[in-house]
Amino acid sequence: MKKKSFFKKLLYSQKVAPYVFVAPFVITFAVFFAYSIVSMIIMSFQKVAGANSTFVGLENYRVLTNSIFIKSLKNSIFYTIVSCALMIPIPLVLAAMLNSKPMKAKATFRSILFIPALTSVVVAGVVFRMMFGELEGSFMNQVIGVFGKDPIIWLRTPATVWLVLYFVCLWRWTGVNMMYYLSGLQQIPQDLYESASIDGASKWQAFWNITVPLLKPTIVYVLTISIFGGMAMFSESYMLFNGNKSPNNVATTLVGFLYRMAFEQNNLGIGSAIGVTFLAIVLVVNVLQLALNGTFSRKER
Repeated sequence: MKKKSFFKKLLYSQKVAPYVFVAPFVITFAVFFAYSIVSMIIMSFQKVAGANSTFVGLENYRVLTNSIFIKSLKNSIFYTIVSCALMIPIPLVLAAMLNSKPMKAKATFRSILFIPALTSVVVAGVVFRMMFGELEGSFMNQVIGVFGKDPIIWLRTPATVWLVLYFVCLWRWTGVNMMYYLSGLQQIPQDLYESASIDGASKWQAFWNITVPLLKPTIVYVLTISIFGGMAMFSESYMLFNGNKSPNNVATTLVGFLYRMAFEQNNLGIGSAIGVTFLAIVLVVNVLQLALNGTFSRKER
C-alpha cells in the first residue's frame, strides 16, 4: 500500500507531472531521431557490408565531388528556391481571400484546396504521369491541342519536367500552407482593419501593413518547413518517372541520389555521407533564414 501511495503521489506531483507528459516525446525523439542521426554520422565514416563495417575515414565523402551529386544538389536548391517563391505568397493570398467577410462558401473552398494533401502521393504520381503523358491522347496534350499546339513530351525536356514538378507541388501543398495562414489570420483582431478603413487605408495597404507584419511568425514557420520540404523532395519525382530514373538526371534530387547510392547500389556508407551533407545544408540554411528574420533576437525587428 505504501508503494502504491508513493507512486500515486509521484504521478500527481506538480514537479513530476511535466516530465511525465514530456517523456513520450523525449523517448520518441531519442529513439527515432537522435539515435538515427548519430548512427548515420558514424556510418558515414564506415564501409558497411552486411553486418560488418570497416572504418574508412573521409573516403565516403569523396562522393561530394561526384558530378551526379553536384547536379542533384543544384536540382534540389533550384526546386527549393522556386517552390518557396510559389508556396509562400500564393497560399497567403488565398487564405486572405477565404478569411475575408464577402467570401462565400468558405468551408467548401477550404475543403477543396486541402483535399490534395490527403491524397496518396503514389496515386497522385500515377495520375499526373498519365496526365502529362507522351501520347496525343494524354490530358495535357489534348488541352494544348485545343490551342493548336503540337503534342509535347512533357517528362523528357528539362523545362517541362520542372513545370510539371512545380505544378504537382502547388496542387499538393497549397492547401496545407493556406491552413497555416488561416489559423494565423484568425488571431488578428478585426478592430485593426476597421481602424485602418476609417483612416482611409485601402485593402492592399491594410494587407501589407497589418496582415503581413502580424503574420510574420506564421510566414517564418511556413518558410522553414518549405525549405526542408523542397530540399527533401523525392516521392513526387519518383512517382512521376515510375522510379528513380529521370532522363539525364534532370529531376534527380539530393534525396533521390541518396536513395540510389544507399539502397539501389547498396552502399550505406556513401548514402550516410550524403545524408549528413543534406542535414548540414538544411540546418545551416534554416538557421541563417531564422537569424535574418529576427527569430533568435529578443526584440522583434
